[in-house]
Amino acid sequence: MPTGEDQFKTEKSNVSTLIEFILLGFSDVPSLQWTLFMIFLFMYLGILICNSIIILLAKTDPALQTPMYFFLSNFSFLEVCYVTATIPRMLMDLYTLKGNISLLACATQMYFVLMLGGTECLLLAAMAYDRYVAICKPLQYSLLMKDKVCLQLVATSWISGIPVEIGQTYQIFSLHFCASNKIDHFFCDIPPLLKLACGDTFVNTVAVYVVAVMFVMVPFLLILVSYVKIICNIMKLSSSKGRAKAFSTCSSHLIVVILFYGTASITYLQPKSNQSEKMGKLLSLFYTILIPALNPVIYTLRNKDIMMALRKLWNKLLTWWKSLI
Repeated sequence: MPTGEDQFKTEKSNVSTLIEFILLGFSDVPSLQWTLFMIFLFMYLGILICNSIIILLAKTDPALQTPMYFFLSNFSFLEVCYVTATIPRMLMDLYTLKGNISLLACATQMYFVLMLGGTECLLLAAMAYDRYVAICKPLQYSLLMKDKVCLQLVATSWISGIPVEIGQTYQIFSLHFCASNKIDHFFCDIPPLLKLACGDTFVNTVAVYVVAVMFVMVPFLLILVSYVKIICNIMKLSSSKGRAKAFSTCSSHLIVVILFYGTASITYLQPKSNQSEKMGKLLSLFYTILIPALNPVIYTLRNKDIMMALRKLWNKLLTWWKSLI
């Protein structure tokens, strides 16, 4: 019978020899592996194509050379980066039926998912501020939303999370993972990794909540304040057509905010003991894949300017094609 000292040595050996994790992903439904592969591949290609079109339209169409579409083009580029941090790896695991991932690759994936997720929260807050100024202070819009200000808001959104998420990723991977190396998830995320850690993870859990409050709750409160003021201002308009137009310029952004913040906040602010692995994976699917896939549809179908720019681009392509024939 092994003594406590022998058990400690074995545990210490397991910690020192752990060089990779295994992402279980959707291994619990082996019959659906290829179906899921085709679905996620189709969604990934759709996200790349649709967001690239939005970026192209925002850069080339003169009617879209405004702060609103500058933010939207940055948001579309962010979505491309965000899904690229998770989907290609997941597709490879579904194709090879293996989920082996090195510690370095796992840490790198976690860092980019967290950093890009934080950037999305801040960028959504910047977009809400843009809508607030446009509706509540229209006469000062050109002054308050100058090119320099827009660049500063976007740069702040991208840069703010870099040092924080480097520190958080380092903190997570400084833990000892002696229980198991199997991550019941389709990418390296904090909640499933904390469940594998042995020893006291209280400090890490508190750090997760602190960062979540900084990058999820604070931007959300700023968005909430902006929209309360926007709605109050819209309700003061005497014209029903004016109210409808004002609401239409905000509705797409508001839908994206509700979808993204709803799932992300449940994932990172709910105590890990209260969240099952299946529920965690389902919520992660929403904010890492399904919502980015819906965003281009939400922004284009509900936006007359983009639809008009899309028609003009389509007509140009048809004219160019006919000239070739």
